[in-house]
Amino acid sequence: MFTTEEIAFANALRKNTLVEGLGITFIPSEPGTFAATMPVDARTFQPMGLLHGGATAALAETLGSMGSAMLIDRANFAVVGIEVSANHLKGVRSGIVTATGTLLHKGRTMHVWDIRVGNEAGELIAVCKLTNLVIANRP
Repeated sequence: MFTTEEIAFANALRKNTLVEGLGITFIPSEPGTFAATMPVDARTFQPMGLLHGGATAALAETLGSMGSAMLIDRANFAVVGIEVSANHLKGVRSGIVTATGTLLHKGRTMHVWDIRVGNEAGELIAVCKLTNLVIANRP
């Protein structure tokens, strides 16, 4: 969906944000998709030593929000997430998870993303949906 240069641009925006803190990195993906990875470690654990569901939701929202931001005229518009949901299917204790998003709807003012999160074995660990609103930048 995005070029190597666009992915590098997205990664450059991570500095000093939650995205950088969680170790989320945007990566190349299949045509029509956008993807990112996140480590499963002390930054993303819940107290029982599993990947925190909130970290998974943050990964999904980060992926879809950046994907939408890269599809709009950022000089005049911005993207805000208005709904994120995550169904957690399998626990993860270590390694890296990969989120792959597919844009389901690209309207003038609303984008909807389907985001699948998998572990290193290729197993589905979460299914997420994100709805973004495209708003005019404030002067």
